[in-house]
Amino acid sequence: METLANLQSFVRSAEDGSFSAAARRLGITPAAVSRNVAQLESNLGVRLFLRSTRSLTLTEAGERFLNTVGGGLETIQAAIADLTSNAGEPAGVLRISAAPAFGRDYLMPLMPQFMKKYPAVTPEWHFDNRQVELISGGFDAAIGGGIELSPGVVARDLAPAHLVLVATPDYLSGRPQVRRPEQLNSLDHLAMRSMRSGKVRSWTLQGLKSQQAALELHPCLLVNDPQALCQSALMGLGVALLAIPDVLGHLESGALKRVLPDWYVDAGPISLYFASQKLLPAKTRVFVDLLVEHARKQQWAKRFDART
Repeated sequence: METLANLQSFVRSAEDGSFSAAARRLGITPAAVSRNVAQLESNLGVRLFLRSTRSLTLTEAGERFLNTVGGGLETIQAAIADLTSNAGEPAGVLRISAAPAFGRDYLMPLMPQFMKKYPAVTPEWHFDNRQVELISGGFDAAIGGGIELSPGVVARDLAPAHLVLVATPDYLSGRPQVRRPEQLNSLDHLAMRSMRSGKVRSWTLQGLKSQQAALELHPCLLVNDPQALCQSALMGLGVALLAIPDVLGHLESGALKRVLPDWYVDAGPISLYFASQKLLPAKTRVFVDLLVEHARKQQWAKRFDART
């Protein structure tokens, strides 16, 4: 009977393509990972990896074996974690990824309630504007938009991800009022480069009557961070396209004003991502339930909708 350690070392090494990367995820040494995989190969009587000084590649037998045991390993680990963590009580480190501003303004306020209710769980937040690989990155959950639903990952939609054009009242005063998308060229554009492509992304504006118009930005200022883009707009440097959660407080205070208020960009949903295991670890399950209920009570679906 193979030990869980041997199977873990094999699956993580196959996912990461490296004994060293697998060792970091498992919290053991690369030598221990290599030894576990070698023991597994010896017991099975087949070579699972082709090894070189620079790469680690699955053999045909290794690929078949990974397809067979990969998903089952996650279920076994979840079952063990659920039974050994205070007899099924939520416990352990809960690793969560979110965008910095959204995490600070909308997710961290949930922590006092969560930590008081589940004192044996240690939330570990990773704030980054880049999308993460949920399973290979070792995260229990992630909140954001556009994360690829790789095998083993599911999403619960929390709210729409709508983007709107904003500027300060002072910047807009004295300028001709913009009533149609084609008139945006008369304004100074502030923009952000895509984290993945390095390009200024082209968007399609949606009208309240289902109209569509291409939004082509000709920026006079570029940044690589949503909060820097918001700050640039607050400084009166021009008009910026930003997600509603990033500007909602400024719109409510009057510091920013929507440009073309009948138009918006639909970037899909803001979702909660987690592993699609039949038996989620208790720590993940209670976080998912609490966040979904929090989003409902805070009316995120309505507050983040550009049409309301």
